[in-house]
Amino acid sequence: MTKHPFSPQSLLAQGGTHSDNENGVIIPPVYTSTTYLRDEDNQYRTGRVYSRADNPTYRPAEKLLAELENAADARLFASGMAAATTVFQALKPGDSVIAPKVMYWALRKWLQTFGVDSGLDVRFVDTSNLDELRHAISEKAPTLIWLETPGNPLWTVTDIAAVADMARNCVALLAVDSTVATPLLTKPLDLGADVVMHSATKYLNGHSDVISGALAAREDNDFWKRLVAIRAQYGAVPGPQDAAQLLRGMRTLFLRVRESCQNALYIAEQLEQHPKVTEVLYPGLKSFAGHDIAVKQMQGGFGGMLSIRLAGGEKAAIAVAAKTQLWHRATSLGGVESLIEHRASIEGPDTPVPLDLLRLSVGIENADDLLADLQQAIDSAHA
Repeated sequence: MTKHPFSPQSLLAQGGTHSDNENGVIIPPVYTSTTYLRDEDNQYRTGRVYSRADNPTYRPAEKLLAELENAADARLFASGMAAATTVFQALKPGDSVIAPKVMYWALRKWLQTFGVDSGLDVRFVDTSNLDELRHAISEKAPTLIWLETPGNPLWTVTDIAAVADMARNCVALLAVDSTVATPLLTKPLDLGADVVMHSATKYLNGHSDVISGALAAREDNDFWKRLVAIRAQYGAVPGPQDAAQLLRGMRTLFLRVRESCQNALYIAEQLEQHPKVTEVLYPGLKSFAGHDIAVKQMQGGFGGMLSIRLAGGEKAAIAVAAKTQLWHRATSLGGVESLIEHRASIEGPDTPVPLDLLRLSVGIENADDLLADLQQAIDSAHA
């Protein structure tokens, strides 16, 4: 049968439904077995030896993600942090890493501590500033460049294709955290990245009930094989029930991302006019510094994440979050429900995040309801 180039919407809606043709089921089964039988001649012709690396429940979600990312292969991990840190664990002592100044704080903290302790030379630069990045590369050629775009929580946009050219010129690997963009809005591998990472806890699952991560690779090369081996040896894998739940969440990814993008753009445009909002950070706004790059490398929307800065500083920001009724005050992002968070409080005293900033994860509720709730909270906090 000829394979048709189906759209992401169709691939997602039927994700995993053709994975068990032998039994004719629509929903793939969950395999809870931890070990597998040898053949009579002592071989493992199924390719499966032990569930830590070989559980077949993982494969439908992995194959679906690989299709979405145009990747040679993909693997699920126990969490986004497990996936991300595996990339750095695959490097060797003395290797040089360049990462963004503003990025997911837990990974930044890991790089500053465990990454450095393992012998990595880690430098943080403004990766959206290509001149600054070129200067850092000229000072010392990196082994790996790590990007996060849009970058949490200022939503800085980095030109992946331009950085990929730099990486090729200095023979460096390029890895991209594309959690916020999702495979629907940006395809880093098509733009020249070697590896793309997702915190699957967020948009891929989308229901705030699964912890998982994923890596996908442009080529099945030696570095990818090393990542796969580290996953198996460290045991950084999800449970089979989580893998099945993740696949279930992925089937509605197209619809959820579309609604979140539309809601976020509407709210960003409206709040940009509010007198008590000093700045709205959202790649979809023409006033946003990275808007032109976002237009170039994001198709179908600009994501469901935005941040606002409040007149009145930290006190006002915390008060606004406290007065919302529809928005949940909670950490995380990418779920169907909208979340609001004073990010600097989470990250602590060394955070690069402005104290007057609130991070908003825009869900799929009615956009006017979400906007009205924010407006009343802002007005009440400044009364």
